[in-house]
Amino acid sequence: MKYTDLNGKTAAELQGMLKEKKIELFTLKIKQKMMQLTNTSELRTAKKDIARINTAMNAVK
Repeated sequence: MKYTDLNGKTAAELQGMLKEKKIELFTLKIKQKMMQLTNTSELRTAKKDIARINTAMNAVK
Protein backbone atom coordinates (compact mmCIF):
# COMPACT_ATOMS: atom_id res chain seq x y z
CA MET A 1 0.00 0.00 0.00
CA LYS A 2 1.27 3.44 -0.89
CA TYR A 3 0.35 6.80 0.56
CA THR A 4 -0.97 7.96 -2.80
CA ASP A 5 -3.57 5.18 -2.66
CA LEU A 6 -4.89 6.62 0.59
CA ASN A 7 -4.96 10.26 -0.50
CA GLY A 8 -8.48 10.29 -1.96
CA LYS A 9 -10.18 8.31 0.79
CA THR A 10 -12.64 9.72 3.31
CA ALA A 11 -12.10 9.66 7.06
CA ALA A 12 -14.63 6.83 7.51
CA GLU A 13 -12.89 4.66 4.89
CA LEU A 14 -9.52 5.30 6.50
CA GLN A 15 -10.96 4.42 9.91
CA GLY A 16 -12.22 1.09 8.56
CA MET A 17 -8.89 0.31 6.93
CA LEU A 18 -7.07 1.16 10.15
CA LYS A 19 -9.26 -1.23 12.12
CA GLU A 20 -8.60 -4.02 9.59
CA LYS A 21 -4.84 -3.49 9.72
CA LYS A 22 -4.77 -3.45 13.52
CA ILE A 23 -6.67 -6.75 13.59
CA GLU A 24 -4.24 -8.16 11.03
CA LEU A 25 -1.27 -7.01 13.13
CA PHE A 26 -2.79 -8.62 16.21
CA THR A 27 -3.25 -11.96 14.46
CA LEU A 28 0.29 -11.81 13.08
CA LYS A 29 1.67 -11.23 16.57
CA ILE A 30 -0.32 -14.17 17.90
CA LYS A 31 0.99 -16.38 15.09
CA GLN A 32 4.53 -15.29 15.88
CA LYS A 33 4.12 -16.18 19.56
CA MET A 34 2.75 -19.61 18.60
CA MET A 35 5.65 -20.19 16.15
CA GLN A 36 3.30 -20.37 13.16
CA LEU A 37 4.48 -17.24 11.35
CA THR A 38 6.84 -18.15 8.52
CA ASN A 39 7.37 -14.70 7.01
CA THR A 40 8.22 -12.25 9.78
CA SER A 41 8.48 -9.32 7.38
CA GLU A 42 4.66 -9.24 7.33
CA LEU A 43 4.80 -7.67 10.81
CA ARG A 44 6.91 -4.80 9.55
CA THR A 45 4.71 -4.12 6.53
CA ALA A 46 1.56 -4.17 8.68
CA LYS A 47 3.09 -1.63 11.06
CA LYS A 48 4.13 0.59 8.17
CA ASP A 49 0.65 0.39 6.64
CA ILE A 50 -0.86 1.46 9.96
CA ALA A 51 1.53 4.42 10.08
CA ARG A 52 0.60 5.42 6.52
CA ILE A 53 -3.10 5.28 7.33
CA ASN A 54 -2.56 7.41 10.45
CA THR A 55 -0.64 9.96 8.38
CA ALA A 56 -3.45 10.10 5.82
CA MET A 57 -6.02 10.53 8.60
CA ASN A 58 -4.08 13.48 10.00
CA ALA A 59 -4.00 15.06 6.54
CA VAL A 60 -7.78 14.69 6.15
CA LYS A 61 -8.57 16.44 9.44
